[in-house]
Amino acid sequence: MHPMLNTAVKAARRAGHIIGRASLDLGQLKVGIKQQNDFVTEVDRAAEAAIIEILREVYPSHAILAEESGHSDHPADAEYQWIIDPLDGTTNFIHGFPQYAVSIALVHKGVLTHAVVFDPNRNELFTASKGAGAFLNDKRIRVSRCAKLDEALVGTGFPYRMFEHVDPYLAIFKEMTRRTAGVRRPGSASLDLAWLAAGRIDGFWEFGLSPWDMAAGALLILEAGGLVSDLAGEGNYLKTGNIVAGTPKVFNQLLMAIQPHRTPALKA
Repeated sequence: MHPMLNTAVKAARRAGHIIGRASLDLGQLKVGIKQQNDFVTEVDRAAEAAIIEILREVYPSHAILAEESGHSDHPADAEYQWIIDPLDGTTNFIHGFPQYAVSIALVHKGVLTHAVVFDPNRNELFTASKGAGAFLNDKRIRVSRCAKLDEALVGTGFPYRMFEHVDPYLAIFKEMTRRTAGVRRPGSASLDLAWLAAGRIDGFWEFGLSPWDMAAGALLILEAGGLVSDLAGEGNYLKTGNIVAGTPKVFNQLLMAIQPHRTPALKA
């Protein structure tokens, strides 16, 4: 395992321990609201602090983009940047719904190079390094062999902050319920993407995400043989916040099915 990936794994497991311990007594949680339907707890902050402490100890000059603290004191255009979501699926966590994860990715000169998604509920560690494949608990994973949209199980996430996208989203959702084998919305984008990489679902789409929701999961999918893009079929999903992913053949069919429902606000 690459030293940088190994450090990210250590950080993710430390955060997972904090989250797991807190999950045993959810009644003591202090919950804050960042904006409508967007929650934060002291567990998010403690997990993020633990991750940053470990990364800083080994790589003090690297930039950091983290959900709760925002940009670090290093420039965002630094050669290396860590993209961190300490608890992706906070709403699930608050309710004791066991679908959430720690997500850590490293970008080198604008290219995703290492990724970790850790599910503390199942003790499942998804890892990937550019050009070296994707793994689940050290076992190589690949996207499924699904080749037809009508046989695909597809994941998604409902718009919960950017409500201007609700109408086109519902139109796409209606079409996907008709044209696929099923649609699932578990509530943690990073884990959804990791599951796609592991072949548990065959496609995924969502609008209005942040880089920390997608970065690690996107690299996992690419290294597992899948495809990832924005709504225009380009690679700008970390900037636009809109993502489409899937097995090579499902991806193309899913992307084409979305096109008729795109609005001016959903150019990419």
